[in-house]
Amino acid sequence: MANRKIPFFNYPAVFTDFENELTKIFKDVGSRGAFILQQDLKDFEKNLAEFMGAKFAVATSNGTDALVMGLKAAGVKAGDEVIFSSHTFVATASAIHFVGAIPVPVECGEDHQISPDHVEKAITSKTKCIMPTQLNGRCCDMDRLSEIAKKHNLVIVEDAAQGLGAKFKGQCAGTFGAAAGMSFYPAKVLGGLGDAGAAFTNDEKIYRELILLRDHGRDPETGDVVTWGMNYRMDNLQAAFLNHKLKTYDKVMERRREIASRYNEGLKDLANLVLPPAPNSDERYFDIYQNYEIEAEKRDQLKTHLGEKGIGTLIQWGGKMVHQFTKLGFNQSLPFTEKVAASMLMLPINMSVTNDDIDYVIESIREFYKR
Repeated sequence: MANRKIPFFNYPAVFTDFENELTKIFKDVGSRGAFILQQDLKDFEKNLAEFMGAKFAVATSNGTDALVMGLKAAGVKAGDEVIFSSHTFVATASAIHFVGAIPVPVECGEDHQISPDHVEKAITSKTKCIMPTQLNGRCCDMDRLSEIAKKHNLVIVEDAAQGLGAKFKGQCAGTFGAAAGMSFYPAKVLGGLGDAGAAFTNDEKIYRELILLRDHGRDPETGDVVTWGMNYRMDNLQAAFLNHKLKTYDKVMERRREIASRYNEGLKDLANLVLPPAPNSDERYFDIYQNYEIEAEKRDQLKTHLGEKGIGTLIQWGGKMVHQFTKLGFNQSLPFTEKVAASMLMLPINMSVTNDDIDYVIESIREFYKR
């Protein structure tokens, strides 16, 4: 195949794929002066909650703020320990830190999700919460984590930033714990035109706390300030954009699963790679493939080779797991997670790549290991 250009992610397409519709929405919202906490946001929250099978969705300024809100509303306080997988974005730990709690990183497992065995080993008398990251569009083993939480009287607050539509045993990521946070950063499977997020809960009391936290502690019915809060609001315009994109989200998930299947079929016989679980390889899981993250021998050389072929790839988190940011005070040794960090590489998977593009990536990888 001739060389071609396959960017890892096509940022302009976040807008151009929906340009006519989004332009109409912009004019409509702008002409109504409907900028903050208007009907478009209420509609998005309603449709998002229905899609998730959650009782309540609260649209927020970004995914990190949603995590902070979820932790606070779930009762996590200063001095509490919160266990999380080190294979996550630093925002997971930052949210824990900024509620005054202590982030405790643990190992990921072979599927790159948090290891339940290591969660249980890390529990102390100060542990209050488990925060699993539903990473790369795949759910953690929520049966095991729920059992551990119940056994030790802990709450679960999910980092579901990458998990919209991912399911474990038919239940959506973001609906298992006391609360959850999700991101609609432009590169997410449901991406906005800027920062945006949402918090979720099935608990009416926690929902009320989330609503108050989002808007300066103001009671939406009376307008009175009844507690301390912040400005965690999603722009109404962003909500309108996302609500439109949500209408075709099922097709987006289907296409990403098709791409993942094509990668798996084309690369499964290479002993040099560890691939993510294939779609339908385990009936308990429905993965949406926010990322297609492999482990690769000679990872850096492979990345260079693919770059020379015009193929964009990405090393998630810049190749560092959270516990490796020692300036934040971490000093843990997590050997398996460190092994993953040294070999992980993400291949292009988005709505802009064609089947021919995927075949070209596959052939280029096979060429590298053949030589």
